Amino acid sequence: MKKPATYIIANKQNGTLYTGVTSNLIQRIYQHKNNMEESFTKKHDCKMLVYFESHNTMQQAIIREKQIKAGSRKKKLALIELLNPDWNDLYEEILNY
Repeated sequence: MKKPATYIIANKQNGTLYTGVTSNLIQRIYQHKNNMEESFTKKHDCKMLVYFESHNTMQQAIIREKQIKAGSRKKKLALIELLNPDWNDLYEEILNY
């Protein structure tokens, strides 16, 4: 899925959250899942894609990432649970896009 996206990954339900932005969501989540970089997500074992949004431009995706990151943990949890109440890993879903 080569399209700008904002995403949230977690290590478990209600666990550690990481918000990111990418131009290729499938590739980026693959990198997180396979610990391909020394990063916060590797240190905290964040591998579950629990939320994502597609955007028309990278600029829109970056603006949205900043909005999400500026919000409280409570707001991030509410955002996830609104669209993914069971905290399913959405990686398989994006592979079928």
